[in-house]
Amino acid sequence: MSRLTFTNLPVKDLDKSKEFYSQLGFEFNEDFTGENCACLVISEGSYSMLMTESFFQMSTNKEIADATKTTEVVVALSADSREEVDAIVDKALNAGSSEPVPTEDQPWMYCRTFEDPDGHVWQLFHMSQGDE
Repeated sequence: MSRLTFTNLPVKDLDKSKEFYSQLGFEFNEDFTGENCACLVISEGSYSMLMTESFFQMSTNKEIADATKTTEVVVALSADSREEVDAIVDKALNAGSSEPVPTEDQPWMYCRTFEDPDGHVWQLFHMSQGDE
């Protein structure tokens, strides 16, 4: 069975988050975007719902973690090449992001990490399969 994946992330400023991800080259599905959330298209079948904190809070009875102080999840995305990893992370850095950990450069994997405006951790990686 094929499944769609939606990672829901609370954000403090939806417009700022949309602008940040747009600068990285991501698009939004306008059919699922409104004043309280935006559907970030990662790939066919994979999405992240950026939700205002008040809207996100409606789906849980737990306190929303402050992602600038604690990490509950790391969103890891594959890339087609090391160059694509660098291009996306460099765009994030140019858009005001930070790179919280050093680049991981192993013979089998190349990985870089950035934090979005709300402190959510994203990793971009390329797995070598004898193609380099």
